[in-house]
Amino acid sequence: MGFIAELFGYLLNALYTAFNNYGIAIIVFSVILRLILIPITIKQQKSMKKSAELQEEMREISKKYKNNPEKLNQETIDLYKREKMSPFSGCLSSIIQIVIILSVFWLVSQPLTYMKRVDKNLIEQYKQEIQEGNNGQKSSYAEIEVINKKGKEDERVSINMDFLGLDLSKVPGNNLNDWKVYIIPLLYVVSSIISIKMSTEMTNKKKKNETVDENKDQDELDTMQAMNKNMTYMMPIMSVMIAFIAPLGLALYWFISNLLMIVERVIINKIMEHKEEEENA
Repeated sequence: MGFIAELFGYLLNALYTAFNNYGIAIIVFSVILRLILIPITIKQQKSMKKSAELQEEMREISKKYKNNPEKLNQETIDLYKREKMSPFSGCLSSIIQIVIILSVFWLVSQPLTYMKRVDKNLIEQYKQEIQEGNNGQKSSYAEIEVINKKGKEDERVSINMDFLGLDLSKVPGNNLNDWKVYIIPLLYVVSSIISIKMSTEMTNKKKKNETVDENKDQDELDTMQAMNKNMTYMMPIMSVMIAFIAPLGLALYWFISNLLMIVERVIINKIMEHKEEEENA
């Protein structure tokens, strides 16, 4: 993760040098990253669509060979080979997304190391001084605290984190009396809810357009619906918790990424629906 955080750091530092503003640099960084990931997003969307189309055949195979596990496995493998798909086709994109999330978290929480590339000895010296001044208490985001407390004295550890009157170094959980720290996390949570709602509506739309098997297990349907409902409520709650304990710079990245993902999803789905209509015609 550290290696990828370093690569991202070069890009973010170049953008910061160009704009001299941490917030603008993060926004442009988010846009560039989403553009790079578009091919993976398109492949993931196609894979999800194809997987949904194979579910009916998979159910038929499961019913036919439910008492013959070896034959069931072989028929499943043959189905994926025939359709030129891999059972793990969606895993790679998910892994990439997780790696990016963790790498960006490391980058934003340790900007002196990964973005500014400040000498480690200097960072540790300032960390120790600040810790001693806090009666030995360690900070969750020590490098950001170094920027806040030492940035005005030493240009080497200075980063302009003021963005539209918001201090992107602040953590909402540590600044409960400052109403401004809730703006970006709130926008992030709202965008997360919109994104989840869009996904749910698209899934429901696909289900309405599919022919339902009369013999399909009702318990399976109820379970799937319950899982979708729980996901709809749990994700915003998790978003609130994460945004509450993370620096606003990270919340800004997540918010911009959510907006871009929503736009991406709408455009890609429109294109795929148009192609499907042309094929059906």
